Amino acid sequence: MVSSEGLCGSQAPIAAPVTQYGVTKPISMAGPTAADIQRSRDLEKFLVQAGLYESKEEASKREEVLGQIQEIVTNWVKQLTRLRGYTDQMVEDAKAVIFTFGSYRLGVHGPGSDIDALCVGPSYVSREEDFFFVLHNILAEREEVTELQPVPDAHVPVLRFKFSGIPIDLLYASISHLVVPHDLDISDISVLYNVDEPTVRSLNGCRVADQILKLVPNVEHFRTTLRCLKFWAKRRGVYSNVTGFLGGVNWALLVARICQLYPNAAPSMLVSRFFRVFTQWRWPNPVMLCAIEEDRLGFSVWDPRKNPRDRTHHMPIITPAYPCMNSSYNVSTSTLRVMMEQFQYGNNVCENIELNKAKWSALFEPYLFFQSYTNYLQVDILAADADDLRSWKGWVESRLRQLTLMIERDTYGKLQCHPYAQDYVDASKPCAHCAFFMGLQRKHGEIVQEGQQFDIRGSVDEFRHSISMYMFWKPGMEIYVSHVRRKQLPAYVYPDGCKRSRNLHLTPQQPSYKISRNNGVAYQAESGEKCLKRKKDPDGENSEQSRLDKRRSPDRNQSVSPEIVSRKLGSACTGCSTSDLDEMNRLAEANTSSNSSGISSCSHEDIGNESTAGSSEGSNVGDDNPSSSQSDSSDDLKSSVEDEHADQNKVFQDGLLKDLEVLD
Repeated sequence: MVSSEGLCGSQAPIAAPVTQYGVTKPISMAGPTAADIQRSRDLEKFLVQAGLYESKEEASKREEVLGQIQEIVTNWVKQLTRLRGYTDQMVEDAKAVIFTFGSYRLGVHGPGSDIDALCVGPSYVSREEDFFFVLHNILAEREEVTELQPVPDAHVPVLRFKFSGIPIDLLYASISHLVVPHDLDISDISVLYNVDEPTVRSLNGCRVADQILKLVPNVEHFRTTLRCLKFWAKRRGVYSNVTGFLGGVNWALLVARICQLYPNAAPSMLVSRFFRVFTQWRWPNPVMLCAIEEDRLGFSVWDPRKNPRDRTHHMPIITPAYPCMNSSYNVSTSTLRVMMEQFQYGNNVCENIELNKAKWSALFEPYLFFQSYTNYLQVDILAADADDLRSWKGWVESRLRQLTLMIERDTYGKLQCHPYAQDYVDASKPCAHCAFFMGLQRKHGEIVQEGQQFDIRGSVDEFRHSISMYMFWKPGMEIYVSHVRRKQLPAYVYPDGCKRSRNLHLTPQQPSYKISRNNGVAYQAESGEKCLKRKKDPDGENSEQSRLDKRRSPDRNQSVSPEIVSRKLGSACTGCSTSDLDEMNRLAEANTSSNSSGISSCSHEDIGNESTAGSSEGSNVGDDNPSSSQSDSSDDLKSSVEDEHADQNKVFQDGLLKDLEVLD
């Protein structure tokens, strides 16, 4: 029997140990307030109204499609087993197993989104011949299958197609089993025995997705937060792994880390804390959900101590399954800059939401890319038909990131590029066509000197050469790279087809640039005052009459010009009329002439410190701190993230890590 004296003793109660998720202790264990719960309800209501959740009918159709694909690949493996002379019992036992990963496996897919799937087969069924040839032909004969596109030379080889209208990305992995067990545990490291690197990459999509779901404290809160932030990233133009931003797995890992740092937080809190943490994150310190497993089977793991290439990564986001890799190696200095600006935008809006000064809709205002820069590179992609365009566009898009890196390298980082993740189509052309755009601006704070030039002719030529290496090139596949000013952007990039005016005034103190008329692209700085004088000179080379003369008499010998550098990789597009191609050439020459004349009458905007119209929407943040859940103070944030950085000292040189700056 316990006496009342024992219950009232002087000993302080022992605090319950704090559960640790990931590599550090949480920043805060605080739960939501009533206001946080209401904001979470408002957020979920907004996401539903935005159409981010699929209907029960579509969910049922996806399950039906996956079942049909499972049946197809099982019959495919049985057929190959019989042809290779195995016993009847082996044929009966033979099977392939379909696993899902990506947004579908994580439970954050929406209407119309694709299904990432992995087919795991036995050791005697190969990827090169059996998957990309035999299975490809089987799928091609199915009436449910459309837009079948094999990509065998990709970093992760994939078959892309639509099955009954649902997009499928199908990978293949041959494991060291004669018979694939129906209850195969793909998270077990034994599946990696005696397989090659492409197979490891194919398997790791599923292994990473399973680990993420195991490492977050609340799966439903994780899913709501991830669904929100993926939608935000698409609206703000920073959702695209191929162009150097972040893809689905990257966003999932970042959100999962925030869930670990705030294990009891509601979705509205997690969204806010996401921006609060990552606006202050000291890249290239890595984001990790768990400790990096040491090399166990001979595969390379992310380790800057041993791998010099890993030291060049700008935004390491490490996968949690062996072999641990950096999932965001495509990020460049320019795309990291853009993302940090967008994180700050999100942080500002979320602070206003917590102060009841804004609603959730403000967070998802679209980024006004075509109002944010004065100068752009336009990459036009043409092909004979839609099928050719699909493969040609995929190849060019996968190389756009290289163009960004080449320009950064050749201008020593002084000219910054912002590749836009969305492609645009000129529906008026009979040719299959799409276009990508890239914003250009001088690095903020860069001192401008008289006569300074940014010559990117070599960068564009190198990019064109890399594009010309396409193994599956066909006649009609062409690419045009041109420089356009904002006022010369085509109407099809605007939602309503109308260009939006933007009044900017030139001041003598602001630098300006022009495009030189050499046979390439070069940007030259001049003073605004000098530019104004030239614009007012009626007899100068930049007078209105001079510009008209230039437009009337374009130099045909300079059709490959400073403002348009075209690469015709074959003969005329067979699916296009001759007049349409002539129109393209005329437009190219017209742009050359108008760009040269227009830009020579320079304004303060040319490749200067562009005004950030696209990133300044929404309310500004006041000096007040957010009113809810203040128990996770700035000191807690600083202390916890410093602890996390200290834990990662093993993979960084001493002195690399710095304290995280915390907003007041």
